[in-house]
Amino acid sequence: MSNKALFSGAWCPSVIPFKTSGEIDYDALQKHFDRLAASGTDGILLMGTIGEFVTMSLSERESLLKKARKMTKLPMIAHVSTTCVDDMVHLADIAYAEGYEAVMALPHYYYAQTPKQLYEYFIDLNNRFKGKWLIYNFPARTGCDVDAALVLKLAKECPNFVGIKDTVDCSSHTRLIVRAMAPVRKDFSIFAGYDEYFVPNLMNGGAGVLSGLNNVVPELFTKIKTAYQANNLAEVAALHEEIGRLSGIYAIGDDFVTTIKTTVARKYKYLEPISRNYGGKLNPEQLAAVDTLFDIK
Repeated sequence: MSNKALFSGAWCPSVIPFKTSGEIDYDALQKHFDRLAASGTDGILLMGTIGEFVTMSLSERESLLKKARKMTKLPMIAHVSTTCVDDMVHLADIAYAEGYEAVMALPHYYYAQTPKQLYEYFIDLNNRFKGKWLIYNFPARTGCDVDAALVLKLAKECPNFVGIKDTVDCSSHTRLIVRAMAPVRKDFSIFAGYDEYFVPNLMNGGAGVLSGLNNVVPELFTKIKTAYQANNLAEVAALHEEIGRLSGIYAIGDDFVTTIKTTVARKYKYLEPISRNYGGKLNPEQLAAVDTLFDIK
């Protein structure tokens, strides 16, 4: 694990609890943040995919940015993506003013941009963002890929571009970014976006992981980080195997966001299993599968 990367370790893309009325449940969010901090989580991504950012109004996101930053001393990155760049800059301005360490941005999704378009888009964001920023690469959702060549080109030109969450189900894709950046930017943070790529990314020289199971079992990821730093590879291997087993959560239900939130609700009891994604509610058989996987009594 690089000790020079600006951000590193195991980060949580936090769920956002909702009340039965549909409003954001800030009391439950405070309890979630407190549990993450107690577990040794290294930082929080606010309004990521699991944070259901696409379901929120601009005013909800403004309020969430302001209230959430006051709830924890953990480092925080604000995901500010929308389909309107002016709104993204507006949200980023709020995040910087509230003390977030950085913001994160997807490619301009829906249009499935070409490499040339991606370059010009991110250069525009760089010129308009007033602080540090990261790319959220999620080709399965955006229809385009931010590859190692583009990351390298942007990183050379944009000092405030400080990292990437590479949510690609192929560890070699992330490795190529790590190897491209190694001789150029020691401060650059390269996160794997899939739980089971935490250990491979560390071993390839990446910064860590920013993944969904950190909402459910953050202690497991902290143990991996600690064992890796201590060069206890036997423990790392055993814990990595456990992450692989628990990754079965993503095959339960129609919507992994709802499944993860439901698991947190059943295991820790401080939030409701309410998501804004349609059709994701788990049936009794799926609930039983969650309980078995995570030994919930």
